[in-house]
Amino acid sequence: MSRKIKSAGVRDLVYNRYLYALAVPAVLFSIIFAYLPMIGVSIAFMDFNPIKGIFGSEWIGFDNFRFFFRGQAWVQITLNTVLYNISFIVTGTLMSLTLAIMLTELGRNWLVRVMQSIMILPNFISWPIIGLFTVAFFTADTGVINSLLNRLGWETIAFYTDPEVWPPILVLMNLWKTAGFGAIVYMAAIVGIDKELYEAARIDGASRLSCIFRITLPLLRSTVVLLFLLSMGNIFGGNLDMIYSLVGDNTFLFRTTDTIDTYVFRALRTSGSMGMTQAIALYQSVVGFVLVVVANKIASRIDKDSALF
Repeated sequence: MSRKIKSAGVRDLVYNRYLYALAVPAVLFSIIFAYLPMIGVSIAFMDFNPIKGIFGSEWIGFDNFRFFFRGQAWVQITLNTVLYNISFIVTGTLMSLTLAIMLTELGRNWLVRVMQSIMILPNFISWPIIGLFTVAFFTADTGVINSLLNRLGWETIAFYTDPEVWPPILVLMNLWKTAGFGAIVYMAAIVGIDKELYEAARIDGASRLSCIFRITLPLLRSTVVLLFLLSMGNIFGGNLDMIYSLVGDNTFLFRTTDTIDTYVFRALRTSGSMGMTQAIALYQSVVGFVLVVVANKIASRIDKDSALF
C-alpha cells in the first residue's frame, strides 16, 4: 500500500488525475495564446524598433506615457469612453429587461418566436455593414432623414459636421444592435424562476404588475449584477468597430466621438510608434481591471452570490 498523501491539494491531484488531464489542452491554449503574448506589454516602456525586436529595443521607461498624458486629449477621450460605455450598459440593461419581461408575459406562441428572431437579428450584422447603411440615412444632401426633413419644411441636420448629434445616435445604434440579444439572456433566467411563486402570488390577489416587481425583478438581481460586472471589464473599451465604422476619421466629430480605442488605432496609423500606442492600451487595461475589482467588491457586499470572486 502506498504511503498516505498528507497534502490535500496533492491528494486531490492524484485522485482526479484523469479529470486534470482533460484540462491540460485548455490550460496550454490559455498559456500560449493569452499569457505568453503579455510579454508585448513591455513595448509600452520601450522605443520599440520592429527590426531589433522586444529584447533589442531601447528601454525608455515612462516616456511613452508622458507623451500621452502631457496634453489634454487623454482627458477628453477617457471621458468619452467612460460615458459612452456607462450609457451602453444602463440603456442596454433596461431595454433588455423590459423586452424580456414583455415577451415572457406574452407566453409561448408563434408571435413571440417571430419577435425573438427579429430582435436578435441585428446582433449578427457587422458594424461595417451597418456603417454603409447609415451613410444612406445621414448624408447631408441625399440622406433619407434630411430628405424627409426637407419635405416637412424643417431644418436639415449636418450629421457629419455636427459633433453634438452623435452621442444619442451611437447610444441608439448600440441599443438597436445589442438589446435584443441581451433580452434572450434575461428570458432564459426568467424561465428558470419557480412557477409556484407566481401561482401563490395570484392566489393572494397579486396583479401581473405586482408579480413583476415583487418576484421577477428581485430574482433577476443576481443575473443583472453578474452581467454588469462582466460589462465593467469593457467599460474602458472604446467600441472601435462601431465608432470607426459609423464615423471614421472625421475630424469634425472627434470632440464627442473619439475614444481610447479610436485614438490608439489612429495614432498607430499616423505616428507609427508602437510604444506609445501600447502605453495607451496598457493604461486602458489597468484602469479597466481596477474598475472590475472595485465593482466586484461592492457587489460582494450587496449580494455575495452575485460576486465573480
